[in-house]
Amino acid sequence: MPRRTATMLASALIFIALFCAGVLIKVPYSEMSPGPTVNTLGKVGSEPVLQISGHKTYPTSGNLNMTTVRVTGADYRMNLVEAVYGWLAHDGVVVPHDTLYPDGKTEQESTQENAEEFSQSQESAKVAALTELGIPVSSRVVVSTVVKDSPAQGKLHAGDVIEQVDGTPIEQPEDVAKLVTRHDPGEKVTFTIIPAKTAQAAEKAGKEPEGSRKIVITTAKAPKEDRAIVGIQAGTDHTFPFRIDIELADVGGPSAGLMFSLGLIDKLTPGELTGGKFIAGTGTIDDKGKVGPIGGINMKLVGARDAGARYFLTPDENCGAAASDTPSGLTLVRVKTLADARKSLEKIGAGDTAGLPSCSAG
Repeated sequence: MPRRTATMLASALIFIALFCAGVLIKVPYSEMSPGPTVNTLGKVGSEPVLQISGHKTYPTSGNLNMTTVRVTGADYRMNLVEAVYGWLAHDGVVVPHDTLYPDGKTEQESTQENAEEFSQSQESAKVAALTELGIPVSSRVVVSTVVKDSPAQGKLHAGDVIEQVDGTPIEQPEDVAKLVTRHDPGEKVTFTIIPAKTAQAAEKAGKEPEGSRKIVITTAKAPKEDRAIVGIQAGTDHTFPFRIDIELADVGGPSAGLMFSLGLIDKLTPGELTGGKFIAGTGTIDDKGKVGPIGGINMKLVGARDAGARYFLTPDENCGAAASDTPSGLTLVRVKTLADARKSLEKIGAGDTAGLPSCSAG
């Protein structure tokens, strides 16, 4: 066999051996890549993403696309070949596995957490949108969860409305913990509640709930802390003046909140907020309309650009990272609040883009 042929054969065998080894070697990394975008003004299948009944709505045009990121699953372990390919690919990024799944979360735990965050983001998006439009939304503090084997188990239930603790009216969820921790472990605390079933029945009938009950619970000592607990987490439940449904499956996390709010505002107000333009964006939203940062901003920019977006609504805290690697043809628009985003959309829709707040590399 000629020496050159032998050398080439040996090189090929070495390459094959290294490739096979790379496939077998697992590495502690995960991959992020651009995910699909969804127009909140449009449909998924045959169903509108935003469905409103019991209130006048108006025609819309253009796009207000929420953006997503694809990630490898919590239980999936990349091999060395996949990691190297991911590092070399322009539109994807390889990050330490613990960055995406801290505390050793399983696939099931991560999915459940993302679903809960997505559900909460929908509620906050509704509240923020209606508040921005001056439409009243009533709220009440409720029991969100009851810890297993805690003093509250069997006495309080998820959905119970918390009216008072020790006779003090409750206005915010954090008020509950403050009042409970005034006690020493082993002392009794009195909750005045409206049972969940009673409150839900009153809501369906369009009436104010009645039938308060006093529940006395003996506090316990918090694990690893010298403070009193009863074993519940309090949250906020909202009652809307008309029905709003957000129909979108297989999406998790809180980052679509801003775009849901803007889509609702567009549908509930005369005129077309986008002016027919293609706008995408991201950002968490709280009940008061504050826009918060999200993860995977650069992946979302690529996904938006590939979908056809020309403008991207960018949370203020993500602006530096976004501006450092902005896809060509995409204009970043910095937003801090829902009101900011609405004003910017109105300018974009009117073609008045000279004064839009921009992002700068940090």
